[in-house]
Amino acid sequence: MTGDRDDPGGSDGADGVSTPAEGTVDRENGLVVNERQTEKGLLVSVCDGDLIGRTFEEGEVSLTVSEEFYGGETLTDEETVESLSRASVANLVGVRAVELAVEAGYVEEANVLDVGDTRHAQFMRL
Repeated sequence: MTGDRDDPGGSDGADGVSTPAEGTVDRENGLVVNERQTEKGLLVSVCDGDLIGRTFEEGEVSLTVSEEFYGGETLTDEETVESLSRASVANLVGVRAVELAVEAGYVEEANVLDVGDTRHAQFMRL
């Protein structure tokens, strides 16, 4: 199959591997964002897309990045920052997700936890 500009599903490259359509982000390389309304306001969960289903451990701390909690839409960095701007509470897992939250001013680096070979942070607006 050869892709063209009218093919929203992307195109097959010369090697037969499908590539995402322009303007889309594939899950493995993107940030996965889940928004849900709670009694305390909007809860936003963000993780690096390639972490879904993995568990990280550091000493007695264990962190599982479950599809049920973190699964959602794959967004660009800009869309993720927009989602975080509306959050009352946010949970972030992954080097990229946490770095973005730090750069956007939602999390202070001193409050970031290293868990195994990933990073975790949370924030709450009062």
